[in-house]
Amino acid sequence: MKSLSIHLAVEDDLSEWVLRRILRDRPVDYEVAAVFKKSGFGYLKKMTPAFNNMAQRCPVLLLTDLDTGPCAPELIGAWLAHPRHPDFLLRVAVREVEAWILGSDQELGRFLGLRRVLSIGSPENLPDPKAELLKLAASSPRRQLREAITRSSNGGNLRQGPAYNSTLAAFVNQQWSPEVASSKCPSLRRMLAALALLEEKTERCP
Repeated sequence: MKSLSIHLAVEDDLSEWVLRRILRDRPVDYEVAAVFKKSGFGYLKKMTPAFNNMAQRCPVLLLTDLDTGPCAPELIGAWLAHPRHPDFLLRVAVREVEAWILGSDQELGRFLGLRRVLSIGSPENLPDPKAELLKLAASSPRRQLREAITRSSNGGNLRQGPAYNSTLAAFVNQQWSPEVASSKCPSLRRMLAALALLEEKTERCP
């Protein structure tokens, strides 16, 4: 198996774990050279031209959330005015990486210990995938897991819990299926296709 070094650029810990999980099952042995992460999309947007230049020496995989933006191509155009280097994979999760988590629905239901079979047809069509994930976690019969992922604000609204990222990272590493999730999440499917093109080029190299 050929090896390939790659830089990651992400908004948060959960996005990093999702990318690492995806790379783990690829036909190329990926070595993560560096991770660029400073909480939120502002840093990524500012650094996008630098990442594009960096890709001349080592591939860069950047993952950001679309959030309330109109569409991924418009976001990419706003972030990078210059031609994109082919080894700069600028990918957008619609609407956020939590939609990809929800795409592996039955695995998530088992992780949460739900008493019903979880079925989410089109996670990327949800207006707020993170809110849906919090609601599902709050319904878990497993108290420790519930309190790790969620907490209630003074107004009774669900918020991210104290161990949100680390708990979901455990799910991503152990039970989340990128293959299943990509069947329901077109933006994830497009990212896997971009990785396949990068890997094909690597395989052609002597």
